[in-house]
Amino acid sequence: MDYSLNRWVALTRYLNDPALPIDNNHDEQQIRPWATGRKNWLFAGTLLAGQRAAVIMSLIQTAKLNAHDPFGYLRDVMSRFPTQRARDVADLLPHRWRACGLAMTD
Repeated sequence: MDYSLNRWVALTRYLNDPALPIDNNHDEQQIRPWATGRKNWLFAGTLLAGQRAAVIMSLIQTAKLNAHDPFGYLRDVMSRFPTQRARDVADLLPHRWRACGLAMTD
């Protein structure tokens, strides 16, 4: 009861602003995979392996946030990366990436 009373303003804020959601279920669902995998990621093998896994997971999530298919994005980027000029590597980041126009078939 004390918890609710002490946070009453924050708990009822959504009543004054219809744009605010009544709950944070969407956000909770987005972080669930990270929360459940956290214990497994302690055993990446080495520090370098953990850092590489973090980079790949970050690219996948950023691709999703930019409405890209992560598999298609990574396949396209990995095929272009060896011939990409160093000064243009930033164009391969998910927020700047444009598919090269090649058919993405399996």
